[in-house]
Amino acid sequence: MSNINLIDSFQEFKDFKNIDRPTMMSVLEDVFRSMIRKKFGNDENCDVIVNTDNGDLEIWRTRVVMEDGFSEDDDLEIELAEAKKLDPDLEVGDEYIEQITLESFGRRAILAARQTLVSKILELEKDEIFKKYKDRVGEIVTGEVYQVWKKETLVLDDEGNELLLPKTEQIPADYFKKGDSVKAIVYKVDMLNSNPKIIISRTAPEFLQRLFELEVPEIFDGLITIKKIVREPGERAKVAVESYDDRIDPVGACVGMKGSRIHGIVRELKNENIDVINYTNNIQLYIQRALSPAKITSIKLDDEKKTAAVYLKPDQVSLAIGRGGHNIKLAGKLTGYEIDVYREADEHDEDVDIEEFSDEIESWIIDEFKRIGLDTAKSVLALTVGELVKRTDLEEETVKDVLAILQAEFE
Repeated sequence: MSNINLIDSFQEFKDFKNIDRPTMMSVLEDVFRSMIRKKFGNDENCDVIVNTDNGDLEIWRTRVVMEDGFSEDDDLEIELAEAKKLDPDLEVGDEYIEQITLESFGRRAILAARQTLVSKILELEKDEIFKKYKDRVGEIVTGEVYQVWKKETLVLDDEGNELLLPKTEQIPADYFKKGDSVKAIVYKVDMLNSNPKIIISRTAPEFLQRLFELEVPEIFDGLITIKKIVREPGERAKVAVESYDDRIDPVGACVGMKGSRIHGIVRELKNENIDVINYTNNIQLYIQRALSPAKITSIKLDDEKKTAAVYLKPDQVSLAIGRGGHNIKLAGKLTGYEIDVYREADEHDEDVDIEEFSDEIESWIIDEFKRIGLDTAKSVLALTVGELVKRTDLEEETVKDVLAILQAEFE
């Protein structure tokens, strides 16, 4: 039979993503049965056969042959005289089966059915995408950048589903253009105005955890456990790991031979510094490891207030704090203690090499001071702002910032 107008583009329906064959056939049958009910009053005596391979549709209607004048419902029954015209062999009590063509429903009904069909399938498609990604929260996905806006980036997965990567979930050094491949985790899935909204993230700690699982088989197999991850995306991350097998060094396994395993992760995270440390229940040792690469002299803990006073040699203070304070901040998050750093007592008269401040002061600024013979903190502090501006090529604001950093060392 001709299925023109209604299923002229049947292919677009049967190729919808994530919708299985039985569901598709059920939707199609519901739409056609609705058409039958509108035309004949009910569909109980009708059979709808849908072939989703080629779009063929057959509707068969069955009516019982009644004696002339005894038919009470033309939709369910047919009088003998009328039945004889259609099939001379029919008798009272027989069933008359006829095929209903789509054209008999009229153009308006066909167009309405087509619209209903498209609407129902799109709704189904959205529900399926929502369910699929709701079950994938926390998993890594790879997609292709389709469009870049100021506050977010639109990414398409391999099935063409839309994923949103907000600016807040991007690493500061991330720069995307159309066609780029992006790796992230499924962070959040919501239904907004009947449309699935899938948010992906590259800044979540779970993203770093999944990357470790991909690169380190021992983690994937459960021989090594990641106890906790803290991150300042694009700057620094600290990962506490523990091994259930004494023969396995968890830190060595995560880093790999000559850093082979961790290098791939660092590249993916735009050169984020990753400190992998051994987890321990010994809080003092845990804090000591968390403040790596600084070497600690002693620690005083207050378990009630969850604070730790850490004492270090002067040349280790800047290492413990880290560039922008990231090292000490992350160590605090990792251990759950508020950490305060102190220079060792009786060290106030000792000077500090200006190179020790390389985590807080840019190397070209340090080179500028060394060029005029100032290679220690106190030698710089001995001069006024005006003198330093005059003798170097630095701006007044830069000089003031440097003096504040150096002064803090001796406070």
